[in-house]
Amino acid sequence: MRDRLVAAARTAALKAHAPYSRFGVGAAVLLADGSVITGANFENASYGLSLCAETVALATASSAGHLTDAVAVAVIGGVIDANGVPRGVAVVGPCGRCRQVINEAAQLGGRDITVWCAAAEGEAIERYLLSELLPHAFGPSDLGIGN
Repeated sequence: MRDRLVAAARTAALKAHAPYSRFGVGAAVLLADGSVITGANFENASYGLSLCAETVALATASSAGHLTDAVAVAVIGGVIDANGVPRGVAVVGPCGRCRQVINEAAQLGGRDITVWCAAAEGEAIERYLLSELLPHAFGPSDLGIGN
């Protein structure tokens, strides 16, 4: 499962729209039924309007009615080379905003989502639970919503 999810995130990163940072990120979300939804970062000339790969993938899952079915997320990233391929051996994890977005899915789904953080190239992969990446998270349960 881990390798399949990381491979899907690497493939998604090839579709990143990152003309400003030149840093491509791909994410893959594993749903409870075994299906995978992917996303890539989508930058905008007005930087604040850019979307992270994890947010794109989870919004796609939500649009399909599956936000509460997310069980794992994989994220990779790297500097885009001249051929449009993200490169690098450093492990990339979700930014703070994405951790909060993943938390929304986790709390609404009643599970601690596994997050696989991987390098664009090579074998480096680290496993975390969302609760380790975002301890004491604020989310739907704080508003009396969810499970």
